[in-house]
Amino acid sequence: MNHEQVLARETLAGAQAEQLRAQIAALTEQLVVVDAELADLATTRTTLLRLTGTTTAGTASTGATVASPAYQQILAVFAATGNPLRAKDICVALGTGTAAKNTESLRAKLKRLVARGVLTELESGLFAIAQPAASNPDPTPES
Repeated sequence: MNHEQVLARETLAGAQAEQLRAQIAALTEQLVVVDAELADLATTRTTLLRLTGTTTAGTASTGATVASPAYQQILAVFAATGNPLRAKDICVALGTGTAAKNTESLRAKLKRLVARGVLTELESGLFAIAQPAASNPDPTPES
């Protein structure tokens, strides 16, 4: 390898390194935004639970489960897409692999979130964020 070839390779490697630094900076910025949103959502959830008076012992354990990083990652995928998803789609989004052991483990977590009212299963295997129960805007007083 002569001097010119080394110089050309060094220039190319420098350009690649700069491109990777730019990608890392962009991803870091996106991560900061998503982390802030997750923190805001956790605060909102806690406040709503407190305001509705549903902070019983059962809710406390539910809140701890939902607040765990694994569940927060799952909920972040739903928040990012805004669409109903299947376990395999979530596995792909999380980069965990789509082998049966991966999808079944995730499906169990999704079922737990359904049981806790965080998600709903629209049809077999299709999950979505649960919509809050609509309140009656014009309640009629009982006589």
